[in-house]
Amino acid sequence: MLKTTLRTLVAVSALAMAGSAFAQKAEIGSSAEAKAMLEKAVAAVKGDKAKALTAFNAGTDGFKDRDLYPFCGNASDGQMVAHPSEAIRKLKLSDIKDKNNFALGAEMVKVAKEGAIAEVAYVWPKPSGGDPVAKVSYVTKAGDLICGVGYYK
Repeated sequence: MLKTTLRTLVAVSALAMAGSAFAQKAEIGSSAEAKAMLEKAVAAVKGDKAKALTAFNAGTDGFKDRDLYPFCGNASDGQMVAHPSEAIRKLKLSDIKDKNNFALGAEMVKVAKEGAIAEVAYVWPKPSGGDPVAKVSYVTKAGDLICGVGYYK
C-alpha cells in the first residue's frame, strides 16, 4: 500500500512539474511559431500590403501572439513601416542597435532575400521589461519590404 501511494505521489509530482514547465514555456512564442507567423505575414503582404501593415501595427488578424509580432521596413530606405511600437516605427532599420551596439537592423537588411528566411541573433528587452535577453529574428524580403518576426530564446 505504501509503495502504491509513493508511486502515485511521484507520478502526480512529475505531472505537476511538467505542467508547470509547459505553462512557463507557453508564455513566450517558439521558434516554429515565429517562423510560421513570418510566413503568414509575407502571404498577407503579397495579398494586400496596406491591409497587412495596418494589421501588423494594430496586432490584429492573428498578428500578435504573446511576444510574437511581425515588423517591416522599406527595403529602399530602411524606414520602419510596421511594428507594435510607434517609437520604433519612427526609426530606420539602419538605426536599430541592441544593448551591445550590434547593428541588428543593418544586418537584417543585409541578409534578407526574397523567397528565403534568414536568422539574426541579438539581445533585446522583452515587452514586459527587464534586462535585454537573447532573441532571434527570422527575416525575409517580401516585395519592397524587409519583414521579420522574432522570438526570445
